[in-house]
Amino acid sequence: MLDDSDDIHPLFHGAPKSTEFKKLRKRIVQNVREAVDRYGMVEPGARWLVCLSGGKDSYTLLAILYELKWRGLLPVELLACNLDQGQPGFPATVLPEFLERMGVPHRIEFQDTYSVVVDKVPQGRTYCALCSRLRRGNLYRIAREEGCSAVVLGHHRDDILETFFMNLFHGGRLATMPPKLVNEEGDLFVYRPLAHVAEADCERFARAMNYPIIPCDLCGSQDGLQRQQVKQILDGWERNAPGRRQVMFRALMNIRPSHMLDPKLFDFAGLMRSADEDAVPASDPASDPADEIPRLR
Repeated sequence: MLDDSDDIHPLFHGAPKSTEFKKLRKRIVQNVREAVDRYGMVEPGARWLVCLSGGKDSYTLLAILYELKWRGLLPVELLACNLDQGQPGFPATVLPEFLERMGVPHRIEFQDTYSVVVDKVPQGRTYCALCSRLRRGNLYRIAREEGCSAVVLGHHRDDILETFFMNLFHGGRLATMPPKLVNEEGDLFVYRPLAHVAEADCERFARAMNYPIIPCDLCGSQDGLQRQQVKQILDGWERNAPGRRQVMFRALMNIRPSHMLDPKLFDFAGLMRSADEDAVPASDPASDPADEIPRLR
């Protein structure tokens, strides 16, 4: 990666020259390229709405996408977007000034969803579910207005793992945030190019670049959220066995339906031994009713 002043996007001006940072940057770029290629995210000539919250993850997302585009590896148009949801104390000038300074095309949208959430959510309940639904609806609308084919989000590997365990512990299902999906209306892709990137790498990268990070607790996020509890469990596992997060993440890419319990994904009832392949099917009219498996009751 050349970092001469004439051969670098402004988002990388002032990047540390240390070997450690160069390795970090290279690793994140490789992780994002792997996700983009593996999950088929690129449609040449497409326009992406890159969603920015002002947190470490979204800054990392924006910088790495521009890195790939700058190197000719991402043939899409990028439009950065911040949705100001009216949280008390939100520094509304930080992102517009940053994006202007970086020369990044952008759209800043104000929608006071915070007041709606506070009004609708009973006292003591968390705001996250309704807040995210309202945010998602507005981002889809903006993407359509801007002629974008995809909404691009900054969820990373650890977000995906935490969501998996939240669904496992609280939802009774094996599911997580997919790296690529189509919205319910069927007209927009949703991409997560940081799907293979560790949260710790996003943290180190954004801090090293000295991006103006906006704290994520502006809405008064309550302690004891399910996600925080799951995060603490994963942190404990990682301390006891470094690398366990990556092992668990690899498991999400190595699923064997025949070794799970969902008959919608694998035909257990139709599974036969090789010795049974020439046997007369139970539904054959010529078969003896006495040989049929009795109904359980």
